[in-house]
Amino acid sequence: MDFSVVNWLAVIAAAVVAWLFGAAWYMGLSKPWLKAAKLDPATMKRSAAPFIVSFVAELIMALVLTLVVGAITGGEPNPIAGLLFGFVLWLGFIATTLAVNHRYEGFGWALTLIDAGHWLGVMLIIGAVIGWFGAPAAPAG
Repeated sequence: MDFSVVNWLAVIAAAVVAWLFGAAWYMGLSKPWLKAAKLDPATMKRSAAPFIVSFVAELIMALVLTLVVGAITGGEPNPIAGLLFGFVLWLGFIATTLAVNHRYEGFGWALTLIDAGHWLGVMLIIGAVIGWFGAPAAPAG
């Protein structure tokens, strides 16, 4: 695994922007999401843990997507490659996992669509940011 293709600033920026997108996504869809997830806000325990876990997960996603895009592009990521691989990884792993898990958990398709839409946005944002930042700067010699 070639970590020389990792632009760490891009990884952090991608995770921050993706996390902010998630906050806006679920604030806008809070009522339908709560209904689809069969949750009652009055009985929910308030905790910062889900917010922290989601940010750490998005940092990991950004790192992995950076490694994938860097490997495929020969260490020269670009926004199109980032978007393409973000979409392909979302389709191949995230959307399919949500569809399967939600069926076993007894949730309807509304929850799957809301959650899958969020993760699609996250992966596209991460891919675009990683591609936009490009490869890390060469060390000064």
